[in-house]
Amino acid sequence: MPRTSNRVDKVADLLKKEIALLIQNEVRDPRVGMASVTGVTVSRDLAHANIYVTLMGKSNTEEAKTGIAALNKAAGFLRSLLAKQVSLRTTPKLKFIFDDTLARGQHLSSLIDEALTSDQRDHHQDEDSEK
Repeated sequence: MPRTSNRVDKVADLLKKEIALLIQNEVRDPRVGMASVTGVTVSRDLAHANIYVTLMGKSNTEEAKTGIAALNKAAGFLRSLLAKQVSLRTTPKLKFIFDDTLARGQHLSSLIDEALTSDQRDHHQDEDSEK
């Protein structure tokens, strides 16, 4: 896999911070609600950026579809505001993608908790049968 340049990483970090602020302060669409930018990937030529977003109260892709559609519809507006905020030769085209890693992490954590309680219960039953 080709190594990304330091400039691409710096631009991704800058976009993450600035887009989070723009969504919080400028997007008034009720379909979006509370959004959190979890990550940004930028193409090597800095022409395209994928913005990974979680939406408060939306745990799967189907629930978040309308909010992500609203953000993608506002991508041009956000891009123009971003161009005014940051000084880049070209402002990347924005594409918003729902990030479900938090929901998957919570699901895995609950599965681990269930396995631990089941294991402890089985261990206590074994001790009781030995007595």
